[in-house]
Amino acid sequence: MDKIRFETDDGAREFYVIDETRISGRNYLLVSDSLEDEAEAMILKDMSAESDAEAVYVPVEDDVELSAVASVFAESLGDIDIE
Repeated sequence: MDKIRFETDDGAREFYVIDETRISGRNYLLVSDSLEDEAEAMILKDMSAESDAEAVYVPVEDDVELSAVASVFAESLGDIDIE
């Protein structure tokens, strides 16, 4: 499982990349802070411009967008419960 490091305002954090998808020209990552069964996960949206040297990801917070992207991940992963 790939691990990715993010620089945040609070310092660096590492996440496991569980899955990725592209919807309407936007890349999304499903990441988790652990590989345990009850791990905390979040969906991140790539907000990078093509000219950016590094990728810029932000958590998806809009309920409609979050629900739509979560259902895509749930369908692709099958046996994982996303709440």
